[in-house]
Amino acid sequence: MSNTDEAGDPRERLEELRGIIAEVLEIEPEELTDDSDFMEDHEADSLRAIEILARLDKRYHVEIPQSELPELTNLKAVHESLSRHAGWRD
Repeated sequence: MSNTDEAGDPRERLEELRGIIAEVLEIEPEELTDDSDFMEDHEADSLRAIEILARLDKRYHVEIPQSELPELTNLKAVHESLSRHAGWRD
């Protein structure tokens, strides 16, 4: 299955992504809002950000450049970046 063939609509992908990121941040998925800041609101550090990228690469077979890390501050930003690199049309 290629990265552009992922099943589900954008909302389903967003919720799956919320679960992955919440697991890395060691919080409950419902604590992670679309706009909550990983570092300020959830005490994430750069190692957790790298782990998020690694999990996305493994799950979706999409490589997001580490140079984008400073921009990936919340769930919405990660979803937009992942969608862009995976070629999803939301």
